[in-house]
Parts: sequence; C-alpha cells; structure tokens
Amino acid sequence: MMRAMTRSVDETRGLGAAIAEITQPNDVLLLTGDLGAGKTSLVQGLGSALGVGDRITSPSFTLAREYQGRLKLNHLDVYRLEQMDEVIDLGLPELIDEESVTVIEWGDAIVSALPPDYLEIRILLGEGDDDRIFEINLVGPRWSARSRVLQVALETFAGDDGESPC
Repeated sequence: MMRAMTRSVDETRGLGAAIAEITQPNDVLLLTGDLGAGKTSLVQGLGSALGVGDRITSPSFTLAREYQGRLKLNHLDVYRLEQMDEVIDLGLPELIDEESVTVIEWGDAIVSALPPDYLEIRILLGEGDDDRIFEINLVGPRWSARSRVLQVALETFAGDDGESPC
C-alpha cells in the first residue's frame, strides 16, 4: 500500500492530476473513505489533467456523469445503490471500455462487479480541517506494473516526516 497526504483542496486536486498522468485507457479507480473527505475534489484534479473542460460535480443524484478529455472520464457514485443488480442496470460493464478512465465513488460495496485490475484510493480525514490522508492500493497486474511510476508521482505528497509515500 502507498500513502499520500494533502493539506488543502488544491493539493487534493493536484494529487488527482498526478494520478491522471499515469492513467491509461480502460483504467478503473475506486474511491472510498470518509464522507466529505474530497473524493470529488480528487476527480476534479484528475479530470482537469485529462483535459476535461466541463465543471466536474458529484454524481450523487445522477449516479453517473461522462466527460470528454484526452480520455473519456466516467464518474460514478454508487453510494445510493443497494443491490448488485442496480450496478448492472447502471451500465457499469459498458462504461469500462478501451477509451475511458472510470472513477467510482463509494465503490467498496461493488468490488465483485469490478474488473480484476483497479486502483483503490481510500481518503481519510486528517487532523487539520483540510488535511487528507490517502491510502492507495494497486489491485491486479495492470496497476502493479505501474507501482514505481505511481510512487514517483506521489513523492510530492509525502507526509510531514518527509518519508516516501509508500
């Protein structure tokens, strides 16, 4: 597991942008963690770095939003879904395709519906009001192969002790 820390919304967006630099078509990112911890802010940074010009907002009520950039960005929020059938009805299998990056907020409840490769990012509230701790887990060979490049991308976001984020 890798770790990172941010101290502001702008830094959280910056972390999203750093992760975007190593994303590839067909990637899935699973965001979990505390309510109000900054999942959508992370996606805003990711989308900006992918060239999305539209304002990225939480898909809490629409469940899914699609944005165009250098890669298509599918942004889902499955917090309100109660059964796996609802995930299938949402079209999750079709959204994960060769031309897109798919980000799923609150996806820990649907892990069994995910492909075998995804990046899991757990966001926790830190001690300060804007402090956030990110626990990042690379699942499957596609993401494991990018372990070193992700580690380098996260170096800017090391904790107070200056230690490596890993």
